[in-house]
Amino acid sequence: MLLLSANPELDHHDTGGRHPERPSRIPAALEGIDDAGLRDAVVELAPRRALAEELVRVHPERYLDLVEDFCRAGGGALDPDTIVGPGSWDTALLAAGGVLAAVDALAGGGGDTAFVAARPPGHHALAEQSMGFCMINNIAVGAAHLAARGERVLIVDFDVHHGNGTQAIFWDDPRVLYISTHEWPLYPGTGRTEETGGPGAPGLTVNFPLPAGATGDVLLRAADEAMAPVVERFDPTWVLVSAGFDAHRDDPLARLQLTAGDFADLVGRIRGFAPGPGRTVFVLEGGYDLDALRLSVGATLSAVLDGHYRPEAASAGGPGGDVVDAVRHVHHP
Repeated sequence: MLLLSANPELDHHDTGGRHPERPSRIPAALEGIDDAGLRDAVVELAPRRALAEELVRVHPERYLDLVEDFCRAGGGALDPDTIVGPGSWDTALLAAGGVLAAVDALAGGGGDTAFVAARPPGHHALAEQSMGFCMINNIAVGAAHLAARGERVLIVDFDVHHGNGTQAIFWDDPRVLYISTHEWPLYPGTGRTEETGGPGAPGLTVNFPLPAGATGDVLLRAADEAMAPVVERFDPTWVLVSAGFDAHRDDPLARLQLTAGDFADLVGRIRGFAPGPGRTVFVLEGGYDLDALRLSVGATLSAVLDGHYRPEAASAGGPGGDVVDAVRHVHHP
């Protein structure tokens, strides 16, 4: 059973007519569920807003107040990429609250996995800085919620852009293992192989800075040869996934060459990192070509539910194997 948090009718985050992070992304993602024939396996979660006491585990109160006031005063540009309007704050609270609702529902035995299809995305948001379309770091809020309960949380981020905010928030936190595959060099300029965690969490940040043109076979090799040993040592009790589909070959913001079939294969590996059913949450991050987003979400969730929807074949033959070797050298000397 798939728990779904998605409330496009409550989306009032207006980024303007030409912004790539636009409201139509969520209906496109939901169409992928229908394309894959998964609607009967879906249970919708009631929307809820994240509470202040849940957000301050990640973001200081002064930052939250500043962003809320900016939005309610009419909005504008929080940074050159992050545009907000009067309804953006409430929509952002629902995005973060969707992750929390999914975690709590799974913890209560309500399903096998969950997908949070919400916007704005979150993984670029630093503790005290909005950037890269992101205001609240949704997945970090969920991870901090679990860590406060004594859980060990693995975050896997396959968005094409490095999740600099998530990495920074948990840089020195031994309760969270952060793994990212991303295109390099690309915005935001972080995520080098040598970035491996702070003195309190050595080796608990794992980065795969892949070159343009990398294909799905490289990510599967990364999962099998470099991710899996680190995950086994960490022994997570929960897995949260920053599911960014802008690594698709048709996405306008990057140049990796993944297909919907590659995402399906990759999440098959990621599922194996969880201790069992009911401990994995997928959180939508990027993905800006609507057709690619629809196909990728459908294939991904079909794989999560042991389905066979594969609208595109997997890709192979691209560069990036040397990056996997480098990560293995750094983390498994």
